[in-house]
Amino acid sequence: MNFFPPSSLRFSILMIFALTALNYNAAFQAQAQAQEVEMAPAMQVSMPDEIRFARTISMEDLEKHLTVLASDEFEGRETGKEGQRKAAQYIADHFKTIGVAPGGNENSYFQTVPLATRTWNEPVVTIDDKSYNFLKDFYCFSRTARSSKLETNEVMFLGYGIDDPKYSDYAGQDVAGKVVLILPGEPEKNDGTYLISEEFGPSEWSTNWRKKVNLAKRRGVKTLLMVSKSVERDVKMFGNYISSSSMQLSSAGPGDMNTIYISEAMANRLLGNKRKKSVERLGMKIDRKHKTIKLNSQTDLNIDLKQNEEVVESSNVLGFIKGSEFSDEIIVITAHYDHLGVKGEKIFNGADDDGSGTVTIMEIAEAFALAAKDGNGPRRSVLIMAVSGEEKGLLGSKYYTDEDPIYPLANTVANLNVDMVGRIGENYTHGNYVHCIGADKLSTELHEINEEMNAKYTNLKLDYRYNDEKDPNRFYYRSDHYNFAKNNIPVIFYFNGSHKDYHKETDTVEKIEFESLQKRAQLVFHTAWELANRDKRIVVDKAPTK
Repeated sequence: MNFFPPSSLRFSILMIFALTALNYNAAFQAQAQAQEVEMAPAMQVSMPDEIRFARTISMEDLEKHLTVLASDEFEGRETGKEGQRKAAQYIADHFKTIGVAPGGNENSYFQTVPLATRTWNEPVVTIDDKSYNFLKDFYCFSRTARSSKLETNEVMFLGYGIDDPKYSDYAGQDVAGKVVLILPGEPEKNDGTYLISEEFGPSEWSTNWRKKVNLAKRRGVKTLLMVSKSVERDVKMFGNYISSSSMQLSSAGPGDMNTIYISEAMANRLLGNKRKKSVERLGMKIDRKHKTIKLNSQTDLNIDLKQNEEVVESSNVLGFIKGSEFSDEIIVITAHYDHLGVKGEKIFNGADDDGSGTVTIMEIAEAFALAAKDGNGPRRSVLIMAVSGEEKGLLGSKYYTDEDPIYPLANTVANLNVDMVGRIGENYTHGNYVHCIGADKLSTELHEINEEMNAKYTNLKLDYRYNDEKDPNRFYYRSDHYNFAKNNIPVIFYFNGSHKDYHKETDTVEKIEFESLQKRAQLVFHTAWELANRDKRIVVDKAPTK
């Protein structure tokens, strides 16, 4: 017999079953949620420390800090201005809030960087009582020149001013304390190729003006006179850098070498105005014989480079996480927090350059601070340093390395420098990459560690195109890591590449790719974490930077 209850009873029974099922499902979900809450701490504890603390570097915090630092209130953070001082205090307050110890002078978060703004005051050069005019016959860059007077009757002509295994003007020459005159460029062969590069394109001796200048400085040259093929063209091209005021370390005095670019007419007068000794003829003779020519001229030369000076004060901001085991060994992580300031009515907020790097190191500082509070702090000490004066010539980092290394450079294991990491550069349509510059120039291990950390944790494309010595952008020499590299300290410069808003008032927060910024920041943290916690300090196994 089949039994079918009445419809009303059937409905009641179905409702009972439905309610029972709903109650059971709700109870199951509540139980599962409770278990998840209970399991979360356990899962967190079992997660490797480097991942756990890297994940504290969040897009939300990066955006929060950058929105403040790149706001109009901070007026573009120009070195020596009120906006820069506000930014310095904001970074210091962050270090204090997260429990990072002061790393600056006198147990503060600051390292005072003494600067001076200098402007030209009618500089004059006289040769045999004939006066020559600034910006017409000669020029020098205000950023690298020093106020000085010089009287001499001896000038040494020294070819192209090159010292290379394939060709040298300096071999066997004592130039210390002398005034040296050199030609632009480098020797060429009859077939149109260059002697040093052995190609139709010139070597770095022609493309990198710093190479000849730095060589002359190392050799002890007192004043370097470089012949310009066209002073008028150069002034038109570089006029703003030549004649505008410049900011320099106030300690840079007349003892430093001056470089003056002079016309061919001035150079020929220095050489006695003799046809066979004209700079054109001398250059042709060197090219033909592939051998330098050295001449001593007895012509009277008077140089009066007059500058007006105004004292400016700025500061680097330093936070210090002391290592638990190798505390004397230091990993330095840098980013410059200064930018271009206000020009007329335009505020140059510098969200990418280098607000992005600044907030990156602020978040990395917090990650290391959390690790230390958790009892898992770094074995080596970590110095987080926001530097000023980068836009004025790498001045904040130069002061730290050259004049006041609060922590000895001999104990500095590596420098990781972060400058512009918040945008998609001109070479890409996506942000899953970062340019790495300098990692292999001093230490094979540093390059390998960065590669390994990326493969293990972040999986970014590591682009090395700007690491090429022949790259015309010369980025290796253009950010704060270089002042560490020149002191034989291994470096990595993390960079997103240039873009259309570089050094423009349009470099603003809304254009930042925060997901890319977070991932790049986490790579820097992982590399720093490995450097700070490995058993042995990385080895410098490459030739020193020249």
